[in-house]
Amino acid sequence: MAGTGLSTAEARARAESVARASYGRLLALLAAPTGDLQAAEDALADAFLRALTTWPVSGIPENPEAWLFTVSRNRQRDRYRSAAYRTSVPLEPDAGSSGAGPPGGTARRTGPRGVVPSPVGSGSALPGAVHWDEVDVEAIPDRRLALLFVCAHPAIDPGVRTPLMLQVVLGVPSERIASAFAVPAPAMAQRLVRAKRRIREARIPFVLPDTTVLKQRLAAVLEAVYGAYALDWRSPLPGARRVRAGAGMGEPSGADAGAHSQADADADPPESLAAEALYLATVLAELLPDEPEVHGLAALICLSLARGTARTASAGGFVPLALQDTSLWDREWIARGEEHLRRAHSLGRIGRFQLEAAMQSVHCARARTGRTDWQALLRLNEALVALMPTLGGIVSLASTLGEASGPDAALSFLDAANAPALEDFQPAWATRAHLLAEAGRATEAAAAYGRALALTTDPALRGFLEQALERLTAVPPSVDTV
Repeated sequence: MAGTGLSTAEARARAESVARASYGRLLALLAAPTGDLQAAEDALADAFLRALTTWPVSGIPENPEAWLFTVSRNRQRDRYRSAAYRTSVPLEPDAGSSGAGPPGGTARRTGPRGVVPSPVGSGSALPGAVHWDEVDVEAIPDRRLALLFVCAHPAIDPGVRTPLMLQVVLGVPSERIASAFAVPAPAMAQRLVRAKRRIREARIPFVLPDTTVLKQRLAAVLEAVYGAYALDWRSPLPGARRVRAGAGMGEPSGADAGAHSQADADADPPESLAAEALYLATVLAELLPDEPEVHGLAALICLSLARGTARTASAGGFVPLALQDTSLWDREWIARGEEHLRRAHSLGRIGRFQLEAAMQSVHCARARTGRTDWQALLRLNEALVALMPTLGGIVSLASTLGEASGPDAALSFLDAANAPALEDFQPAWATRAHLLAEAGRATEAAAAYGRALALTTDPALRGFLEQALERLTAVPPSVDTV
């Protein structure tokens, strides 16, 4: 133990830190032998509760992650040995047993120490028995990738794959996921429970599939990794000052980051979900080096996070992309993103993430040239919307069109977009307000700012929009051309 005398608050903070860093990996390790995600989550929750009561008295363990894994594993083992479990679940033969078990199926031999026959429907990658003591938490650097591909299995409803990955791999609470996807929290919780049950019942193995299957499930995995980035895209890179900023006004250039982040901006996110997304994208690029969209996603995240520190002013206010100090952008991470983008381009298959990364690259080029190539951005944004016409992409195109061709052209485009969902999309109203102000239509701009503020929960963005509205209303009425 590292020492004693910790307060409950200190123990809680340490447990939460371990949870942020290790939740997905621990869950993957615990669920792999049984296929039962819900039971693994329950066991892990019990372990964290025990940490809160034990660590203040005994001190923090030398290896908190291994401690939590051991306690969780023992909790699972006790559950599968319990009379309640043995009398409520049909039996399978023990490994090495020639029979089907005792008549009536009401008892189970546990076998050697540390080996428990696997539950029915486990989908275990270790057929016949759960070898708890053979799982070494230190020997497996990251089992989350296998868990990502489990959640992307064809047996799982496509509509719940990304939420499921966000919860079980990255530990995002279901309430936060529900907010990001504009779904009532109880409904999202039910979907996640059904998906976990489906994994158990379909006996989906917790192993990385072969290359062919990997590629078949890759699109869903990339969407989940991108979803994690979009939930927390305003963070700086690891080690930099934490940033809380808002969507709209060209940040980020990616199609849907504003849609995910704004919906739950008042939540307290896990420490750098975006950095977790960057890590997973990088590992995927190493695993599948000939898949261009993997490199495209890695490039997108690198280039966006490279600007993280510049997104807030010294007082904590939101700084739009066009006003950011480029000297604060991280050149090393820009170079890494550009390398991924070059690799993706060399493979000759253009996709969504490559287009979004290319847009980020154009913005980052301002650090070298001192200017933004709006025509290049316009062409890329048009290609992106043609390929995938999402709300974020439409708003981004309108913003770019306003810079390249003027606010009237951008407003006409927004009006002609015919996307009813834009009515409740905060970045659309923030962008419309900016365009109306640029066009000299102050009364309409004020109304649009009011609507944007009504949809805004992020304090930094709210402050930025309030200041813009104050500047607008301070202008003499004679400038209003309406």
